[in-house]
Amino acid sequence: MTIAATGLVAGTLAPLAAYAQARDPAYAAARAAGQVGEKMDGYLGYVTPPAPALRAVVEDINIKRKAVYATKAQANKATVEEYALTSGCLLISQTRPGEKYQAPDGSWQTRGDGPPLRDSRCP
Repeated sequence: MTIAATGLVAGTLAPLAAYAQARDPAYAAARAAGQVGEKMDGYLGYVTPPAPALRAVVEDINIKRKAVYATKAQANKATVEEYALTSGCLLISQTRPGEKYQAPDGSWQTRGDGPPLRDSRCP
């Protein structure tokens, strides 16, 4: 993926993440409670086993993310996986202190005041 495509990813994800939080208070509460977090692959993951209602919300968000990734990947001559990885890098970098994210080794980490651990493939 090119640097220009990386910029397009950043511009696409901020509204998507903001929409998800504003749309469903259950998602915002689960994120604040550390029940869900950003994964390296560009999708939300479960830090703890989710209740059925939370699972439905997260699956809906992930379906919408994949649709955006597919459209943007095609427009930028990238694969969905490449676009999703770059998106994951950016979404992890946008986490706030106290929020959960997936580290390169696959473990769940809590964001501190410093930068998060990111995959070596991140731009």
